[in-house]
Amino acid sequence: MAIDVYKEWLKIEAPNRPLNYYQLLKFNRFEDDPTVIRNRYRELNAYVRKFATGDFIEESQALLNELAKAMLCLTDAERKAEYDFSLGRKQAAAETSTSGRRTFEGIVVEEKLATPEQLKKAKNLSDAVGLPLHQALLQQKTAEPERIMMAYAESEGLPFVNLEDVPVDEYYAPQIEPATARQHSFVPVMADMGKLILASPEPLSLDVEDELRLIFDMPTRCAICTPQQVNAAIEKYYPRGAVRQVVKRDANAGSASQEAKAPKEKGAKKAKEPRETVELSDAAKKNRTKLALVCFNFGFMAGMFGMKLGMGAPTWQALAVGVVVGGIAGGIAWACAPKEVAE
Repeated sequence: MAIDVYKEWLKIEAPNRPLNYYQLLKFNRFEDDPTVIRNRYRELNAYVRKFATGDFIEESQALLNELAKAMLCLTDAERKAEYDFSLGRKQAAAETSTSGRRTFEGIVVEEKLATPEQLKKAKNLSDAVGLPLHQALLQQKTAEPERIMMAYAESEGLPFVNLEDVPVDEYYAPQIEPATARQHSFVPVMADMGKLILASPEPLSLDVEDELRLIFDMPTRCAICTPQQVNAAIEKYYPRGAVRQVVKRDANAGSASQEAKAPKEKGAKKAKEPRETVELSDAAKKNRTKLALVCFNFGFMAGMFGMKLGMGAPTWQALAVGVVVGGIAGGIAWACAPKEVAE
C-alpha cells in the first residue's frame, strides 16, 4: 500500500511536489541559521527512523536521504546561495558571505566551547607549532569533538555531517583510489545537485578535487566530520592493501566502468599508463614469500639433479644451474602470487 510519507509522517500538507528543501525541513523561506537547520534535521531524522522497520523500510530510507540532502545543502554557504537563487531569492543571505560569517574563535567564545584560559592555551599551541586552532582545541579536549568540528564547519561556510546519520555511499566509495582516500582522509557520502559530497575533517586540496572531478565528471564539495568518524570509515572501506575496483574512465563510453568490464581486442597495443602502487597486507607478503621460497627450492633441486644425473655435469656446475633455475622459479612465483588473501 502506497503511503504519502510527507503528509503521514512529517505532517506537511503542501500539495505541490516535489517539496523544496525548506518545505521538507518545515521552514519558511529562507532560514539562514545553520545551527537551527541542523537541529531541525536531527529532530526529523530521529522521528523518521522510527519507521525504518516493518513494511516501510524503503520509504523511510528514501526520506532519510532526502532530509540529509536538504540539511547538507542549506548548511553549506556556497550551495545554499545557489539554491536560494534558484528559488527566486534576489540577494544572498549574510551567512553566505565571508564578511557575515562568524569566525571560529567567535563561535568558540559565544558557545562556550572553551574557557578563556583553555582558548589562550590552544592559541599558544597553535602559534607555536603551526596547528590550526580547531585542531589544538581537539587535542586539549575542551569540548566534544562534534561540537568543535561543527563550529569549524560553520566558520568555513561548510556543512557538518555525522557519518552515523549519513553513511558512506557504497556506489561511489569503490571508485576512489584507496591510497588517495587514506592520505587525504575523506569518504564519499552522496551526490546532490550535480556535486559529489565528501566527508572530511578538513577542506580538500585543489589537486584532490581535480583528480576526483576527472573520475566522476562532476565537481566535489566537502562536508566537515570528526576525525574519529572518518578514520573509522576509512578503515572499513579502504583498509591497507585495498585496491580501487573501478578505473577512472572508459575511453569509449566516457564514464566510470569496471576494470574487467570490456575485454581488450586481440593484438591491440596497450597504451602506457603509470603503474599503480599497491600496498600489500602483512598476510599477503607472508604468503608470497612462502610461495617464492617453495618454488625456488623445487627449481633448485630440478636444475641441480637434471644437470648432475641427466647430463653428468660437475657438481659446481650443477649447483650453479640449480641456483639459476630456482631463482627464476621463485621470481615468477613472487610476481604471479595473489596480491591479497581472504580475511
